[in-house]
Amino acid sequence: MKIIIGLLIIAIGAFCQSSCYVPIKRIRDWSWESYWLIQGIFAWVVFPLCGALMAVPAGESLVGLFTDAPAFNLWMTILFGVLWGVGGLTFGLSMRYLGVALGQSIALGTCAGLGTIMGPVLLHIFFPKMNALAQLTGSVIIGVVVTLLGIAVIGIAGGMKSKEQSAAEEKQSSQSEFNFGKGIAIALLAGFMSGCFNVGLTFGADIHFEGTNPMFATLPATLLVTLGGFVTNMFYCLYQNAKNHTFGDYRNGRVWGHNLMYCILAGALWYSQFFGLSLGKGFLADSPQLMTLSFCILMALNVVFSNVWGIILREWKGCSKRTIAVLVAGIIILIISSFIPQWI
Repeated sequence: MKIIIGLLIIAIGAFCQSSCYVPIKRIRDWSWESYWLIQGIFAWVVFPLCGALMAVPAGESLVGLFTDAPAFNLWMTILFGVLWGVGGLTFGLSMRYLGVALGQSIALGTCAGLGTIMGPVLLHIFFPKMNALAQLTGSVIIGVVVTLLGIAVIGIAGGMKSKEQSAAEEKQSSQSEFNFGKGIAIALLAGFMSGCFNVGLTFGADIHFEGTNPMFATLPATLLVTLGGFVTNMFYCLYQNAKNHTFGDYRNGRVWGHNLMYCILAGALWYSQFFGLSLGKGFLADSPQLMTLSFCILMALNVVFSNVWGIILREWKGCSKRTIAVLVAGIIILIISSFIPQWI
């Protein structure tokens, strides 16, 4: 029962993350770089800080925790957060060129597989005595492979979609900038770099106070990773503001209240995935395989719900029943991948 509760909590977080691009679509009269930076303040700084504070017992502080943490682990956690920030940037662009459904499917699928495997591998390189590779059991590897299979099937559906939708339909749709080739390349890069998030969490796994509730244990490390990612995104967005002469967006008082509300909502929805991951893992302690695969499960469920939103937003309008059938098959495979460690 605890495992079901843990997976359900992770699923709720995945649903929230997959919904975060819906409020972004309501932002008006701001360039991409302007709203991306403002929502990032909430997604990667404000809400992660609030979450991390939940893991601080009375009389202690986050500053004290980070000061006492091993310097190598602390900076590696932040470093992989910076690298993940590159994935965050290109992740947003993948939505721009592929739409919510297909963009998230390819990027998050790559992120799921690499993020799960890279953490134990790199940890083993730096700390071989920890035997981190033991986490990559047969059931975990099979779970990752099945996840990637599901992503591949959805990718095939995306390719079929790009051939079936006419130029006129694309122009009239919410994906006026749809570009399958360019979008796939960006989504793969986004997935590879986004996998660094879980690597950062792996290096920061022990950065928490002794006796911390397992449900909150990863929240301080999550803050370190997101702070690193925010730095990357902030510099890029400010560079784009200067390049495109869009600093005026921040002085547009007419839309500030409207846009700020949707940026806060988008940030809260985005952070919910990792808040839910932390809470959910607290219920999975009895299953080491699921603990290792939890990040992969989160990404797989993100893909499932992002495609549900893609259907709701009519991003698959005009596609044949065959294409929709392939899409649904990919979604089913991803759902099955979440339970594989318990079946093997």
